[in-house]
Order: sequence, then structure tokens, then C-alpha cells
Amino acid sequence: MKIHQVSDQFSYSSQVSEADLAQLKEAGVEILVCNRPDAEAADQPEYTSLARAAEALGMEAHLIAFKSGHLEPGHRDQFKPLLAGGKRIHAFCRTGNRSFNLYAAAAADLGVDHDTLRAQAREAGFDIGPLLDGAQQQAAQAPRETATTGVEGAKSSFDVVIVGAGSGGVALASSLKRRNSRLRINLIDPASDHYYQPGWTMVGGGVFDASSTRRRMADLIPKGVVWTQQAVTGFNTAANEVVLNDDSVVHYKQLVVAPGLVLNWSAIEGLTETLGSNGVTSNYRYDLAPYTWELVQNLKSGKAFFTQPAMPIKCAGAPQKAMYLSCHHWRKSGVLDSVDVHFLNAGGVLFGVKDYVPALQSYIERYGISTHYSHTLKSVDGAAKVARFEKASGDDASETLEMEFDMMHVCPPQCAPDFVARSELADAAGWLDVDQFTLRHKQVANIWGLGDVMSAPNAKTMAAVRKQVPVVAENLLAVMEGREPAFGYDGYGSCPLTVERGKIVLAEFGYGGKLLPTFPTWLINGTQPSRAAWTLKKDILPGVYWNMMLKGREWMAGAQPLEKVKS
Repeated sequence: MKIHQVSDQFSYSSQVSEADLAQLKEAGVEILVCNRPDAEAADQPEYTSLARAAEALGMEAHLIAFKSGHLEPGHRDQFKPLLAGGKRIHAFCRTGNRSFNLYAAAAADLGVDHDTLRAQAREAGFDIGPLLDGAQQQAAQAPRETATTGVEGAKSSFDVVIVGAGSGGVALASSLKRRNSRLRINLIDPASDHYYQPGWTMVGGGVFDASSTRRRMADLIPKGVVWTQQAVTGFNTAANEVVLNDDSVVHYKQLVVAPGLVLNWSAIEGLTETLGSNGVTSNYRYDLAPYTWELVQNLKSGKAFFTQPAMPIKCAGAPQKAMYLSCHHWRKSGVLDSVDVHFLNAGGVLFGVKDYVPALQSYIERYGISTHYSHTLKSVDGAAKVARFEKASGDDASETLEMEFDMMHVCPPQCAPDFVARSELADAAGWLDVDQFTLRHKQVANIWGLGDVMSAPNAKTMAAVRKQVPVVAENLLAVMEGREPAFGYDGYGSCPLTVERGKIVLAEFGYGGKLLPTFPTWLINGTQPSRAAWTLKKDILPGVYWNMMLKGREWMAGAQPLEKVKS
């Protein structure tokens, strides 16, 4: 739990648990106020249990509960005597939003200067203009005790709303704040944890520990940025609103859609039931990558399958990375000759950019891997260790093949989140419909795309997001100032293909397969396996991610002029 200190007397937070109460007591809290009705969520502690535990520690407990966006005069009237009493108060709700609203409204009623309240709100990343204005209007128009109209929440309106707190969302929020610290930004994401997903290949290869790829989301939200820990269910673009899963809405001036994509495990019959057991694994999931390494170490003979679905997928080289690292371990362990390795790809080529194929093909031959193209995984019987593939043979003809395995690494089909795919913002395939250069939505001028959810024909990698963030930041701010977008994204993506432990083929390319190397060839020749590229991925890029990219430090990632990118 993170305590947000607003004044000497008042602090707020998201949901409090009984385990958090000792921390609050140690911080000097004398009064605990719950602003959340019971049973809003299945994992929510009951108020009565929290109240008993708080009182046992010598704290008062009060319930002033209301739904998001429904703060009414009666709630303020309940809270004002507590605030006027001078004791140290901590209030909480699901995200902290309602608690701050209540404090600001009650403090205004008690005569706290509005400029002081606005300064506190800016520090917390809130806009309380609508709340203060609404309270003044109510006071002028009706007796307070008879008013029934709710006051809109302090988080109701923002300069920028970002849907998704993955690599793109957090990095963009930081980037925008660095460019304009006064921006009111709301970052919406229900997740409690944030992951460095490029590290999962290394986890599956026994190089990284899984825990090194995971951090608390609360620790990564930039200062002054509001985090709404809810899921998005839709958009109302006519009203500039994002709809949340509790049916409340957040209003925006500019919207950035960056929720990533969905791993569609259920599209493969029987897969969800057997993942993590029966020799079936995937480096595309945090909890499964360690199982990959366990299987690799324990396999001494038999058949090992590595599958890849139809594009688009995130990090198109990831299925091969898992395969090459596994083969390298088996070769070092002296068992590779006893392991029958198969790469089963729904596509028709080893890699989409031909310049990198010769180096990869040399490793296919070195490890004795059998390649199967136009093979789509359709179902898995984990107990029987049988996989069924559909093999396309041209002219819309296909056949079903049953193949036995001892170990199988699966890359699932992938698609846009449903709330994007079924919205007016999607193209015919369900992806967010953006201009591939400016990353602005093609139809709605104050909406932008970022990351894997977009329709732009680039590789869906974290490296791509790193180059997209400055483009969106610069263009969005230009539009807010009445100018046209002046910067462009060239489709850059990077895929560090781990062909063996200690060497990487560093594929870097843009739209149309154009090679876009970052480093001179004397340092890293991306078309050849390189130890320098391995050092980059293993020792340098994780630090760049956590300490630079997510904090808005755009090292070697500056936005390029639009005319240069399009020429």
C-alpha cells in the first residue's frame, strides 16, 4: 500500500488491508475512513473486519461509502466534523480517487482556500476544478440538506488519458510529464504488477530469474500522474469519455490507446487445461517461463516441438529464441543427438526480413532442427502428449496431422483486446486504426495509438514501443497547441534472436523490411551472431528499460521529422 500524504492531517490510498493497518498506525493515523461500499469486488475486505482491527490498534474507524462519481453533500457533511477535529485522518477506496474527492469537497466547505486545494490536487495529479465549481453552484442554487445531485469526481477530466500501463503507457506518461509537468494525466490499468516481458526468453533459457522481470505497478507510476486501477470496457468518442468496468467514465482531451494485445490461449483446443504440465509450456507467460527451463534441463531424449501461429504476434522471433537456447543447452549437455527438434510455423518463412535468414538457417542446420511451414497448432491432448496441426497445402486445401511430443513450447494466437476490437476505433481486423507514421487515429483526431494494439505494419516489440513513445508525445502536444503532427515513426522494431547462450543475431528493421541498425557494423553486425549483442540484451537493456525508458529518458530514441520518415 502506498500512502499519499496530502497535508499534515490528511492522507489517502487505494484499498487498505488488515496487514496495512500497522503501517498506518506507525505513520500516526488516528482516524481510518472507508469510502468504498462493501462487495464492490470479490477480493475486497469487509469494512467491519477492518474497523475491528483498526480499533484494536487504537484508531477510530468510520464508513462514509459512495459509488465512484456519486459524492453528495451528505457525504461531505459526515466527513467535515472529522476533518474539523484536527486528528490525523487516512481515507481509502478502490483507487484513492473518491477519498481525495471527499477531502477536497469537505475542506472547501470548511473554508480552506481553493488555491491551496488546487495546489494539493496538482501535486497528486488531480483536477478538482469541476468539483469546486460544482460545489459552488449547488450552494448558490439549493439548500445543502436537500441537494441530491452528485458532484463529479476530481479525476473526471484530464488533459491526457492513457489506456494501458504497459511499456508504452508508463513510458509515455513519463515522457509527457518531462515535456510539460502541468499536464493532467490519467493512466488506466487494472494490473498490480508490471513485467519486463523481453526477459522471459532469458528466464526460459536459464539466464534470468523470473522475479527480476517483475515490479509493483505502484512503484512505476510517474509522480503527478493519476493511476486508475480499473479495466476499460469501452469508449464514447462523441463525449470524449472512456468507460470503466464499474460503469463510471473518465473524460479526456487527448486519448492514447495502449492496452497491448491478448494472448488467445483458448483458440487452441485443450491448451489451457495442460499449460504448465504434461511437458507443455510457453515463455509468453511469466509463471510458465521457469517451467520451460525445467523441461529443457530434464529432457534427455524424445521429441521437442516449438510452435508459431499466424502473424501478427508480439516478438515474432520469440518462438525461435526459445528453441535455439534449448538446443544450445542440449548440445552442451551432450544429448542433442537424442532430441528430435521440430519448428512448426503457421507462416511460410523462417523470418520475415530476408537479410537475417542465412544466419538463422545456419543454426537450424547446426542443431539439426526439422522445419515445418504452413503448420498451425489446432489442439493439444496433454495427457496423451499428442498435438494436432492443420497443414495448409494451397488452393484453400488443408489436412490434419497428429504428432506425438515429449516437450512442446507454444506461442498462442494473438488479437486486440475485445473493448478495442468491437469499438468504432478498430479496423476490419480489430486493431486500432492509426496512421502508421504519425500514430494518430485515422478518423478521430484526438486519439492516438501506441504499442501492440495498433494496426501499423511494424514488428510488435518493446523496442518498437521505445521509438513510438517520443513520436506520440511530440505529436500529441503539438495538436494540443493547435499545430499539426510534425514527427513520424519509421516502423522500427528490434528482435534480438538468441541463437545460442552468449550470441545473438540482432535484427533491427523498419517498414518494408528496411534495415535500421542502431550501431556501426564494427561493433554489432546485426546479420551475424554477436557476443556484443548478447551483452546488450543480457546486461544493458534491462537497466535501460527500468531506469530510462519507463522514466521518460529517451536515450537513442528521439523522434524524427515526419518528412524524413516518409521520404
